[in-house]
Formats: sequence, C-alpha cells, structure tokens
Amino acid sequence: MDETVDRHVPVLIVGGSLVGLSASLFLGRLGIEHVLVEKHAATSTHPRGRGNNVRTMEVFRTAGVERSIHEAASVLADNHGILQGSSLAGDDLRWLFKEIDPGGGLARFSPSNWCMCSQNDLEPVLLQQARELGGELWFSTELLSFAQDPDGVSAVVKSRDTGEHRTVRAQYLIAADGPRSPVREQLGIGRSGAGDLFHNVSVTFRSRRLAEVVGDRRFIVCYLTEPGADGALLPVDNRERWVFHMPWRPDDGETLEDFTDDRCAEHIRRVAGDPDLDVEVTGRAPWHAAERVADRYAAGRVLLAGDAVHEMSPTGAFGSNTGIQDAHNLAWKLAAVLGGWAGAGLLDSYEQERRPIAELTGRRASVRSAEHSHPGYAPPPTRGAGGPPQGGMLPVVLGYRYPNGAVLGTDPEQPVLPERMSLTGEPGTRAPHLWLTRTGSGTRISTLDLYERSLVLLTDARDDAWRPAARRAADRLSVPLDVYGVGADPDADLRTEDGADWASAHGTAPDGAVLVRPDGFVAWRAPGAVPDPEAVLGQALERLLSLS
Repeated sequence: MDETVDRHVPVLIVGGSLVGLSASLFLGRLGIEHVLVEKHAATSTHPRGRGNNVRTMEVFRTAGVERSIHEAASVLADNHGILQGSSLAGDDLRWLFKEIDPGGGLARFSPSNWCMCSQNDLEPVLLQQARELGGELWFSTELLSFAQDPDGVSAVVKSRDTGEHRTVRAQYLIAADGPRSPVREQLGIGRSGAGDLFHNVSVTFRSRRLAEVVGDRRFIVCYLTEPGADGALLPVDNRERWVFHMPWRPDDGETLEDFTDDRCAEHIRRVAGDPDLDVEVTGRAPWHAAERVADRYAAGRVLLAGDAVHEMSPTGAFGSNTGIQDAHNLAWKLAAVLGGWAGAGLLDSYEQERRPIAELTGRRASVRSAEHSHPGYAPPPTRGAGGPPQGGMLPVVLGYRYPNGAVLGTDPEQPVLPERMSLTGEPGTRAPHLWLTRTGSGTRISTLDLYERSLVLLTDARDDAWRPAARRAADRLSVPLDVYGVGADPDADLRTEDGADWASAHGTAPDGAVLVRPDGFVAWRAPGAVPDPEAVLGQALERLLSLS
C-alpha cells in the first residue's frame, strides 16, 4: 500500500447535498465502500428544493427511506396545488392545478406518489441512512486537488475545522459539487444551453397573520405577478414560517445588499395587501436559474452528476429530481464494474442515457416557468408557453426512455420524452408496476421492489425453459441474476393479483421473458420462446454489461 495515501476507497464522492447524499445512500445499499466530502459543516438549513416527483420517490422506496421521507414531510402533506394571481388580496387568484394526482390515476403506474419534502428536511434523512449503511461522510472537508491515472484518482482534501490535509485514493470519483463545479472546471468540460434565465433572492421569514390571509388554501407555491409586489410565496409550516422568492436584477446593477430587511418586509406586505402585516425576516439566499448541460458527463475515472452537469429552472423541481436519478443510474453501474460482473464500458452508458434526459427536461422546465409566469423570467419568443401542456408532466418525470445505452432492442427513433404515458415493458423504459404476492411469505410487493441489487429476469410460472437457462447463463458469466416465475398459479414465485396478466403488461407472450436492470429499467425482452434461451440470454448479458 502506498504510505502517502491516508485512505483507500472504491469511490470518492465530492459534494454532500441532495445528489451526493443520494449517491452515498445508493452505493451503501449496494455494499460499495465510499467516502463523501462536503465543504459545509452540515446539511442545508434553507427550505428549498421541496418537490420530489414520483420517480424519485420510487428510487427512495427501493432504497428503504420512502417512509422516513414522508414522516419528515408530514407538515406539508396536505399542500398540493399551485396558485397564480396578481396578489394574495386580489380577486384574480386561480389554481394552475389544485391536485397533483386528481382522481388517483397515478396508482396505475406506480406504488409511490409525489412528496413535498424541503431540502432541509430531506437531507438529514439521507445522511442518517447513508451513515447507517457504513458510508463515511466527512463534512467541513473540501477538495483541494485531484489527479487521475489509468488505475484511479488521487485527491487531496482539507478539514476546514483543523486544517489537516488527507490524501484519498479511489478507483472512481463522483463529482456532485454543484453548478460551479470545480471538478468540472478542472477537467475543462464546457456547457451549452440557453444560459442564465433569471435571478431571485429567497427570503425566509416569520409571520403569524399571513396564515389568516392565506386561509385554507393549501398550496405548494403561489406566484404573484403585481409589479412591485411580484414573487413566489411558499409555506414552510402553514402557520408562521414562510419563504418568498423576490426577483433580483443584477444586470441592472442591483446587489444582494439592496435586499434589506425593510425592503423585503415591505414587498411581502404589498403581496399580502396588508401594510401592517407582521414580518420578521430570518434569512436571505440568492439563487440563479439557468438552462445548461455539460458537454460530457465523464472524463476518465471522474463522473459528474446533478447540478455539476445540468442546470434547470426551478419550476417543477426538475433539477434536483434529475440529479437524484443521475445518482441512481450511476450507482448500480459502478457497483457492477467494481464487483467484476460488468466491464468498464458499461459506464459509457451513463452519459448516453442521462444527458438527453437533462437536455429535454431542462427545456421543459423553462417552458414550465413561462406557463407559471415565474417572477423575474421573461422568456424569449422561442421559449414561450409552448411545449407539452401542464397535464403532460407525468410522461416527463416517469415515462422518459433511454433509446441508447445499456439497453437492447430499443427504437432509437422513439422520443426520449413521450407525449403519453406508455410503460409496457419496452426496452429502455421504466419497468411496469404490478402488485404481486411472494409465495411462502405472503408479502405483498410491487414489481419495482424487485429491482435494486441484481439483474432480474421475469418469466411465466408455467415456463420450464427460461429459468434453468437463465441460471446457467448467469453462472457462466458470474453475473448476479434473480429469476422469478410470475403468474396466478399457487406455485408461482410471485403471484399476480386480480387476474393481472404479467406478460401482456410487459409486452411479451407467456413463453417470453423480460430482463430488468437494477435501476428498474427494462434492459431487454424476448417476445416469445427461442430455440436456445441460454445462448440468447447469455449474448444479451454480455452486450449489456460490456463483457464481450
């Protein structure tokens, strides 16, 4: 062992916000030893980034923290809609939408749902679970430098408390170090896109009487458009703690120092239509909305995720969700390569799959800002309120597909973001959700609960060809593969409910098979029986995992 190295670890994560903590959680679940360094002393204290979409909650469900997140988010459990109008006191307030999932139709597609959990409440949940899984998370520690070679990455980090320097040697480095990523800058990776969109100052404040003005309107956010009183109001506890986003125009010479307590308080009073409203400003934080995507997601053994590779308008919380899903996509691939059951070429699929998602989702986020008249955003004519309507959000957050990457049998001409929901087992899409019962234990699970630590092959319970062939192919290649016979038969490994047809739901015949990746995306499927299932499946595994 090199005596100049203080710590050897398979993965080093730089950045301990939502994406870095999620990466730590996902790697910990997969048994991958790692160190995370974060320059700040603790998790976020500012209530922001609150919208966790259904796909994000699915991956947190699989990672065992969904219930804890709902508990942390309980204070906002009844907040659902988005309001818009000139002011809180005006008579033109209207709901852009009142319910996230009107009619409960989402249950057809997922065992999870949207969850309003602010970043300051979510991060401690992720941190606690990541540490319980054995992750080493070093706060008040900043990355000073790094260098890579064909075998790994050497990084020098510094404790901001003691000044101590340590050298960490890792096989891979994940940079989740934000939009001004020093790692990305050192690698010389450029970015493209629309650029800066608008600037806001996020003001946290206390006001008891504001709850009387709001009344029983339990909104997620309320956009106000009256000149001189424009902004976005967000409840923190629906009683006395609030956040208000004020437009900030630095291009006109406006500085953060111009946002004094008095100015912010008066602005909020105009919003409420009450010149005597009690307002106690407790904090201010500037933020910048932009639309950019990195030209590359990796350089050698350094991989980037979250805001380090994509910036998006905050409307719709697309950025944080996309970043968390970046980490989920990357974690299983790193685990496979480090575990020796995939070739290093598998990591190339990370950028192939995630970069198109970031580009198109970023554009949708900008359109969403125009639709909601986000204060401070003046879209150019080409970025008006076009694109999919507000009702088309579910295909964006759950129905997206990977036409290229670690998938076989896809149609590259199919859109990455479809207009309609279609989760029918097509390779490159998130596998369908069905409720099942485990034979023996009687435990009720979703199909999505099967996907985390290994590849999964679903076959019909009555089929006697795929299962033995799959086990032989997996043993020959030393690939972890769980094989399940699914159906209504009492002796099925997994029993379907209410006459559900698992094969039809997955777009195959009863004598076919479906291969699902650890992240829940369909990797490959056989529409029916084949003459030599062991050879066919073995070839698919070799190609998917870069073993050939």
